[in-house]
Amino acid sequence: MQLTELYNIYRQHPSIKTDTRSLQPGDLFFALKGPSFNGNHFAAAALQAGAAYVIADEYAGEPSEKIIVVADVLSTLQALAKMHRQQFAIPFIGITGSNGKTTTKELAHAVLSNTFKTYTTEGNLNNHIGVPLTILKIKEDAEMAIIEMGANHLKEIESYCVYAMPTHGLITNCGKAHLEGFGSEEGIRRGKGELFDYLRTHNGTAFIMKDYDYLVEMSRGINTVNTYGTAGAGITGNVVNNSDLLEVAISNGLKVDNIHTRLVGDYNLPNVLAAIAIGHYFKVPAEKIKAALENYTPSNSRSQLLKKDGNTIILDAYNANPSSMKVAVENFARMEGTGKVLLLGAMMELGQESKKEHEALVSLLQQFKWRSVVLVGGDFKNITHPFIYFDTAAAAKEWLQQQALHNAAILVKGSRSIKMETVLE
Repeated sequence: MQLTELYNIYRQHPSIKTDTRSLQPGDLFFALKGPSFNGNHFAAAALQAGAAYVIADEYAGEPSEKIIVVADVLSTLQALAKMHRQQFAIPFIGITGSNGKTTTKELAHAVLSNTFKTYTTEGNLNNHIGVPLTILKIKEDAEMAIIEMGANHLKEIESYCVYAMPTHGLITNCGKAHLEGFGSEEGIRRGKGELFDYLRTHNGTAFIMKDYDYLVEMSRGINTVNTYGTAGAGITGNVVNNSDLLEVAISNGLKVDNIHTRLVGDYNLPNVLAAIAIGHYFKVPAEKIKAALENYTPSNSRSQLLKKDGNTIILDAYNANPSSMKVAVENFARMEGTGKVLLLGAMMELGQESKKEHEALVSLLQQFKWRSVVLVGGDFKNITHPFIYFDTAAAAKEWLQQQALHNAAILVKGSRSIKMETVLE
């Protein structure tokens, strides 16, 4: 079957599923396969559940006009996404980076969507499957699209750009994340920089944090560059230190009173400024930008401020790497109060650097005075430290319950696989 024929089928059945458990009658089922699953085995079940068509590449069951056999389901999904993307002449904003890309994407969506019909990545579906699925969820009424791009190895962002075709782009930062796949910090910059490489060769527009010299350098040669930062940028803003939640004062580029966000942590300042820069560039009125940022409530264990049993809890447990862990600990140390408690899960995907990076974090922790520090899993087990250690989040949860803390400040953070948010359940 030609791709154009499949695209016509998609136009009639624009809901795509890759899991039969969420399948609804009339959906298209793409039988993706991976190391531990093979969607082809569920082709018959998808038809029984009401799938309009099944796209498969290893189908060996009863012939059916509703089974479309292709050479490779994943590459077909991505090619279909590219064909759909080519139907739009609207801004497509690509966002990547080591830390903060999902929060930046959510903030930018909040700012743009109060003026434009804006589609964006759901959650953090930002990989080789999530990006094409995001594109294929964009409807004809779209005026803006924001595509989050995650990566853990070189050439990954480059591959997303082939079918996302971003017109605008933003790299939040290049920190120590996924060192195992990128090999080095220089590798991380080359990998994330593939977004800017695409913009450079396709007359795109970049948004950069001017405070980060490496982003200034990485953006050279791009036709249009818009800057934000703490000094000398198109959008300039700084933190107002007078509450647990981030308050931002804008000194250049936008005439608004201080922005009172619902985010925890000074480290979210670049994310807020990025959203302002994007909104301002697309002529969203200043007061609408301010309102959108003040109304945005973080969720999904990202920069959340919780109150429980009289305690103030910072839940930032969606992910962790050396860069994000460092700023989270330093921010927590600056917060008012004594008797602070940290429950920190190990940092994953760091390869040969893992032990050294966990030792560096322990050294940082020892620079401050804490009531208690609990370390969980991973390479925390393989290094020497003076803190409490547990193999699992479940054991840390039991410890926390036994403390019966009251009026304490608690930071919970760790890599996704450690599931540190469960200590609060």
